[in-house]
Amino acid sequence: MRLSLDKFTELAEQLVDEIPPRLCRDLNGGFAVLSEEKRDEEFFIMGEYIEDGLLGSYVVFYYGSFAAILDGEPREAWEAELRETVWHELRHHLESLAGVDDLSREEMEELARFREGRSDRN
Repeated sequence: MRLSLDKFTELAEQLVDEIPPRLCRDLNGGFAVLSEEKRDEEFFIMGEYIEDGLLGSYVVFYYGSFAAILDGEPREAWEAELRETVWHELRHHLESLAGVDDLSREEMEELARFREGRSDRN
């Protein structure tokens, strides 16, 4: 099944509403769903935490990336992936407030391991 953009947006709003408000402190741009997909090389970007001097701090979810990966999957798979993405991006925000960037470091290490493993197979 493919969740429509409207249903995906409703689901995102529902999951975001589950977050305790204190964890969203200084997330002044809130959460948004964009219809497009986003990629970084061969990887789909599901969500992104953005800090912008003019627009503030906010989280974006890329519906097109979810659709590309989850097309044909049941609603539960969409919900599980979106829930994981919500909390992942919120962790980026909370780490930013705390002045640390552990999650980004973990992501870079995971990417390096992936690329190293892929080069070992070539």
